[in-house]
Amino acid sequence: MIEVRPYADLGAADFGWLNARHHFSFGQYYEPTRMGWGTLRVWNDDEIAAHTGFPTHPHRDMEIITYVRQGAITHKDSLGNQGRTEAGDVQVMSAGTGIAHSEYNLEDSTTKIFQIWIEPNQSGLPPSWGSKPFPRGERAGTFITLASGFAEDQDALAIRTPARMAAATLQAGQSTEYSLGASRKAYLVAASGSIEVNGVSAQARDGVAVSDVEVIRVTAIEDSEVILVDVA
Repeated sequence: MIEVRPYADLGAADFGWLNARHHFSFGQYYEPTRMGWGTLRVWNDDEIAAHTGFPTHPHRDMEIITYVRQGAITHKDSLGNQGRTEAGDVQVMSAGTGIAHSEYNLEDSTTKIFQIWIEPNQSGLPPSWGSKPFPRGERAGTFITLASGFAEDQDALAIRTPARMAAATLQAGQSTEYSLGASRKAYLVAASGSIEVNGVSAQARDGVAVSDVEVIRVTAIEDSEVILVDVA
């Protein structure tokens, strides 16, 4: 099953400093048929105005992945961690027993991010945070794992759930495959460009929900950057 969820049909919120689209129910957007996809609970497409951001707020028992599409985001948390994550890079926060953090765009232009929440399969663990650069050239033409709960993905940022986040940059006409397995689910979004997923077309920032598929084949209709989340 492959279902395209057009960007124009996503939940929307505009607070002036934040322009957000919600792939799943979040905040004031409630859609009972879109409460998540497997253990994937949140995929927010956020545009944050320059010199604004999210003030300190708490989380617990959630794996929170931030993928920066444009600009940079600066993180501070109650553990004393602080970091600036730039476009193309990723940060992971395991909220665990509880953590408070802020995320600000301290740049002079708009920052664009995907914020992705995945439900953990472990509880009672201390919170943690980490970030890592993943230069686009290293994932040209193929999916590279950015965050993972699988032991074999040693180069990825660790998350506490049997899930994986991967990204690929594809030139127009180029294809790549991802082995999913029919018992798993995946959700894909082209951060830019347009793609076909097993022959089904999707435009930039559309969501593509996939299930009951052994292998996902992504073909770029135009130069594209693709984010994929693989969950139980």
